[in-house]
Amino acid sequence: MAAIIPCHYCASLSPKWFNSNNTHSRRLSYPLRGLRGFNARCSYQPPHHSESQNNHNGRSFSLKQCAISIALAVGLITGVPTLDGPTIAQAANPVLSDLSVLISGPPIKDPGALLRYALPIDNKAIREVQKPLEDITESLKIAGVKALDSVERNVRQASRTLKQGKTLIVSGLAESKKEHGVELLSKLEAGIDELELIIQDRNRDAVAPKQKELLQYVGGVEEDIVDGFPFEVPEEYQNMPLLKGRAAVDMKVKVKDNPNLDECVFHIVLDGYNAPVTAGNFVDLVERHFYDGMEIQRADGFVVQTGDPEGPAEGFIDPSTEKIRTIPLEITVNGEKAPVYGSTLEELGLYKAQTKLPFNAFGTMAMARDEFEDNSASSQIFWLLKESELTPSNANILDGRYAVFGYVTENEDNLADLKVGDVIESIKVVSGLDNLVNPTYKIAG
Repeated sequence: MAAIIPCHYCASLSPKWFNSNNTHSRRLSYPLRGLRGFNARCSYQPPHHSESQNNHNGRSFSLKQCAISIALAVGLITGVPTLDGPTIAQAANPVLSDLSVLISGPPIKDPGALLRYALPIDNKAIREVQKPLEDITESLKIAGVKALDSVERNVRQASRTLKQGKTLIVSGLAESKKEHGVELLSKLEAGIDELELIIQDRNRDAVAPKQKELLQYVGGVEEDIVDGFPFEVPEEYQNMPLLKGRAAVDMKVKVKDNPNLDECVFHIVLDGYNAPVTAGNFVDLVERHFYDGMEIQRADGFVVQTGDPEGPAEGFIDPSTEKIRTIPLEITVNGEKAPVYGSTLEELGLYKAQTKLPFNAFGTMAMARDEFEDNSASSQIFWLLKESELTPSNANILDGRYAVFGYVTENEDNLADLKVGDVIESIKVVSGLDNLVNPTYKIAG
């Protein structure tokens, strides 16, 4: 792997992004996005073996380049132009003009909503039921019981569209899942009636839990619309472990030196519809107990990261080949049925493309990799700890560069309490293991 010279100016200017105390995490770095003809990158990756390796293989940066990179990064993350001067402004203009197009409306931050919208379905009727139920979240931001007036409009719209579109929804169910889907629709109808009664009673506190229940029914119906796996994985990756559908895991972490939190179980939903190779690789490693007993290796306020095994190897060594198993960069773009492989969206010229699995939610889960090698991911994983207002979808430094393959859907807020040295006691697949094809964990040795 190519070593990267630490950018000490950037490290001093942006301590939340660069943590020199962590010697385990090497792969995730923060390259700037959307710059054409300008290759300066500000990245900090601690040395793996020795400083001399970095000195021989690294890239050098001037103070001016690092200053430009930091200024551009601030502009990308906050949406505020920060660069002055004719020379620098010329380099920044393409980025900032794209940014004005990319940021439109509030980003979806809820991991459950992101997973629902990422399902490969084309059923307008169920989506029209889903949207007003999702919008209840925004309605509840209004203070006091006044919020219930807005919620009531959302619920009435959902009820009306469900009655009008139920036949189209049922006709869209996969034949093998139709009975289950119809059962969920009945529960959804009854639940909407119950939510209307809650609103009539002006019981604001009961709205959010009922909304969550209804959206789970909606998500279940939408999954029952998916009929088989929606595309063929490219031939060169077909023999890899593949997750052809969804799976869920529970990650139990033992927390050290925290009087308020001794251990925590994080529920994570993995999306093989949009990242079958990436999610399949992870589930296969989970079934090998690869992560059990491993420490959290990076926790810098921006990400939590783990997955670097002991020893010189930076990833999982497949015992059948005695080599590190790597997987391709895998990103699905909105409007496309299959992911793109082996290139960042920037390298493909897709600067305005929206990713199906964006870095919007607190607890977005993705693969770490070497910055200069798109297909170098192996076992190192990370979770994003930033709100999407700070890293808006497709206008940040991560979307289109790293492969997202899941979201933490329960206890995600506790990720911020994890520290280097906390131990992953276990990760267990709790659903969807039957969606894993070509598992290698069953092979002896």
